[in-house]
Amino acid sequence: MTVTADLAISLDGYLAGPGVSPDNPGGDGAEPLFEWIHSLASWRERQGMTGGEENRDSELMREWFDATGAVIMGRTMYDLGEEFWGDNPPFRTPVFVLTHRPGPTLVKEGGTTFTFVADGVHGALDRARAAAGGRNVDIAGGADTVRQYLREGLIDELHLHVVPALLGDGLRLFDDPAAGRRDLETVGVVHTPLATHLKYRFVR
Repeated sequence: MTVTADLAISLDGYLAGPGVSPDNPGGDGAEPLFEWIHSLASWRERQGMTGGEENRDSELMREWFDATGAVIMGRTMYDLGEEFWGDNPPFRTPVFVLTHRPGPTLVKEGGTTFTFVADGVHGALDRARAAAGGRNVDIAGGADTVRQYLREGLIDELHLHVVPALLGDGLRLFDDPAAGRRDLETVGVVHTPLATHLKYRFVR
């Protein structure tokens, strides 16, 4: 079982633009980070839609879906994405939401459940590992949640989809001096016209 963080990121290191809100979940100017994903056949399948592009990007997205058995996200990411994901979210696995406001588990169509966890990053990871059925656990975001797991040394692999765009402002991923210096090894590189897909493994 591998703990991953699979993220679309701009060339200058942003996961979202400025001005993130429920009405603007990606932030201002961040459309290039996400539009390429929404056009993929594998993503559309997970949303209960037909059509979309069958290409190497779609294959990589499908591989991620197939390999992931549980997901962890922060409460802000959940609040921003809930309406967009609708009644049939694309995860189709147990999702554990870090929060100070626990509530009942929400059961959605397609196999997605949202469980609200108030016992910190380690507690959420323990639950996710138990629910993943031997498949990977993915730390989906947002930026602060990923940084917390990086700080604790709990992520095994970073999967970064580098989009050819410069946002100039917004939510940065690597913006935490407390995470310290870390060594990684490159385990995969795939370049397409839409993104450069980089896979790194942390050297323990």
